[in-house]
Amino acid sequence: MSTVTGSKIVVTGATGNVGTSLVRLLADDPDVRSVRGLARRIPDLGPARVEWSEADLTSEETDLVREFQGADAVVHLAWAFQPTHDPVTTWRTNVLGGIRVFEAVAAAKVPALVHASSVGAYSPGPKDHAVDESWPTHGWPDAAYTREKAYLERALDVFEHEHPGVRVVRMRPAFLFKRESASEQRRIFAGRFLPGPLVRPELLPFLPDIPGLRVQALHTDDAAHAYRLAAQGGARGAFNLAAEPPLDAAVLGELLGVRPVRLPRTAARSAIAAAWGLRLLPTSPHLFDAVLRLPLMDCTRAHTELGWRPEHTAVEALEEFLHGVREGAGAATAPLQGRKIG
Repeated sequence: MSTVTGSKIVVTGATGNVGTSLVRLLADDPDVRSVRGLARRIPDLGPARVEWSEADLTSEETDLVREFQGADAVVHLAWAFQPTHDPVTTWRTNVLGGIRVFEAVAAAKVPALVHASSVGAYSPGPKDHAVDESWPTHGWPDAAYTREKAYLERALDVFEHEHPGVRVVRMRPAFLFKRESASEQRRIFAGRFLPGPLVRPELLPFLPDIPGLRVQALHTDDAAHAYRLAAQGGARGAFNLAAEPPLDAAVLGELLGVRPVRLPRTAARSAIAAAWGLRLLPTSPHLFDAVLRLPLMDCTRAHTELGWRPEHTAVEALEEFLHGVREGAGAATAPLQGRKIG
């Protein structure tokens, strides 16, 4: 695989979960000449050799062409998960902002674009065997997250047709966890006021075993390693990223030492819908529906073409994250700011 020597790489969403891990890897890489991190709020601290730019992807005042000028690759990670009650806002940020990034890559004549897609872009699929990157990417239309990820896959189809000279890589990771992302992900999915100490196995009377709730996970640092390989190498196309084993009630029950108890899907959804409707829970029932339909992913292509393999198991990634939730762990960026409650 060819390697870009002394490359300049620009990362959008550089202060988020994946961004912080990727920027750190790139800054430590002697083959990287320059790293520019774009974020809505510039962090007070950051790795050496990283230049920061304040950038709002939805604002016409942000000159993305200028930010991308001279880059060898742009890695697009920026994404907004909330407000879940206002899908128009997330559409503007994620879809329209993403398309602005793609257009700026072409205008600045950047030779490579690495886009953060997701397992959420896939159409409903099997839970008993894994699918490769040829599985349809139409998402689950009722959930904003999956709908937006799928739409950007179509936008990239058009982009590749119109700009065949740009090397486009679509990364489709599973759920990403690390200790430093704990406080952010608690706020996004469980709400701001869930006490960390409550996330303890001994406080769970049982573990809900919901039909279809079998998903994959990956340590964020392992995902960042794959993004680095994609940005610096010559690979094109889509790559699934996940670690073993798939997470289901049996695996989680063993991890937590809690007995799984079968819970009907309708009962679980009704509880989530009620809490979401009362604005007690940020996670929408539409996303819950999507998660139950996500396929398991085969990562052979990433192993063979990128030379990538995760260093952490899915269980290790989740265990580290849960410890982080209990400790209120975070990082010195606005999205990852730590906060311990309770």
